[in-house]
Amino acid sequence: MGKPTGFKEFDRKKVPWRLPVVRINDYDEIYTEPKVDQLRQQGARCMDCGVPFCQSKTGCPIENLIPEWNDLVYNNRWKEAIDRLHKTNNFPEFTGRTCPAPCEGACVLGINEPAVTIKNIENAIVDRAWEEGWIVPEPPTERTGKKVAIVGSGPSGLTAADQLNRAGHLVTVYERADRLGGLLQYGIPNMKLSKAAVQRRIDKMTAEGIRFITGANIGQNVDPQELIDSFDAVLLACGATKARDLPADGREAKGIHFAMDFLTSNTKQRVHGDSLNGEFISAEGKDVIVIGGGDTGTDCIATSLRHGCRSLVNFELLPCPPVDRAPDNPWPEWPKIFRVDYGHEEATAKFGRDPREYQILTKQFLADDQGRLRGVQTIEVRWVKDDSGNWKMIEVEGSKKDWPAQLILLAMGFVGPEAYLAESLGIQLDNRSNFAAQHGPFATSIPGVFAAGDCRRGQSLVVWAINEGRGAARAIDTYLMGSSHLPAPGISLGTAVAV
Repeated sequence: MGKPTGFKEFDRKKVPWRLPVVRINDYDEIYTEPKVDQLRQQGARCMDCGVPFCQSKTGCPIENLIPEWNDLVYNNRWKEAIDRLHKTNNFPEFTGRTCPAPCEGACVLGINEPAVTIKNIENAIVDRAWEEGWIVPEPPTERTGKKVAIVGSGPSGLTAADQLNRAGHLVTVYERADRLGGLLQYGIPNMKLSKAAVQRRIDKMTAEGIRFITGANIGQNVDPQELIDSFDAVLLACGATKARDLPADGREAKGIHFAMDFLTSNTKQRVHGDSLNGEFISAEGKDVIVIGGGDTGTDCIATSLRHGCRSLVNFELLPCPPVDRAPDNPWPEWPKIFRVDYGHEEATAKFGRDPREYQILTKQFLADDQGRLRGVQTIEVRWVKDDSGNWKMIEVEGSKKDWPAQLILLAMGFVGPEAYLAESLGIQLDNRSNFAAQHGPFATSIPGVFAAGDCRRGQSLVVWAINEGRGAARAIDTYLMGSSHLPAPGISLGTAVAV
């Protein structure tokens, strides 16, 4: 694939982000316009490797046909490239912007050279396809008469809706928020994923016959039994939205918020212009501490900078990762190495240092006489292996420290779906409080009710949500029709499977 000697001739060169000192002044996407010649050169670096691990489950949960569209871009055949990209991925602009690119971690070239810039190429293909008008509504030519309800309009729910609509079923998507997109709308900032890009896909799906209903909180203002009675099948794709808390002393202090509440209020007011009646969570002029790393922590850092925070620190409980792979983290596993994401780069540009503090344990939140947050007390920790080889955390004596803070954002992940929907349905849960359903059948303990995405799998990546949405759609289509021609996750050409 690509140019046979391309990986020898060309170095890895990413499409740059906009300058940090410029982009922190707005909420526009951080990306710059890619140069076609550069993208073609990067496509040329794709080797004719015997086994393309980039498109295996190790590298890509939806098994994108990466070497094929790398080669097509190198040969300037962009329209064919979007056709191959859409074979396995319903929403390449979502993964191209938000995915951490495990495909690049599994790239064969990456064994001893910098990997191919797969994520940049994917994003460029789909953006060009929209610009050229190659992506248009394609409603199904026939309808089956079967009706499917989908609870949740995040990436998993949208993917399943898209696939089931293609199969000819009548699909209705229920969303409890005021806007569609779930995590894509309110969990990921506009700087990383433009809300216009999300709406563009939803508009296309609406034109193809999918019905969307907002403000419908199933299990609260809508009885889930009504869906079971009114539809031939129901898919639960409501995400893992119960945030992990930090029950340290002083947790009740005013000024401690979950990351998702902070990011949601920002998108509503600063991107959509909504009036929040005093409920907007602002970092302006404050000492901000973000507890927890990962993508959500980075998004909180970037958003706080745009508010104009006075100072910024990011606590991480684990040690700083190594620059290169550790011996117990071999290729093609996801490389657990030190990375500088967009928020870290911006914080460094503004304050002159990376905001991350490693091996920090929160001991107590500190409040003033009015109950308002004024800071946090921490202690340093060290990680050592015990006699059985398991890692153990030890507090470092004499390392307690008080940090000033008027805003603390908890970005420590999620522990599963909220309980009220499961309770109202009487659905069986697994030992992690997720909806119990096996990957493949995706069937819950209630006949005709399926589950997919983070509410079934647990907190994960957008690309895994797409995998689950595609798989659940195939399972539901088989349940309704006895067989399915929808492709299994990651497989471009479906084969009818009877039951």
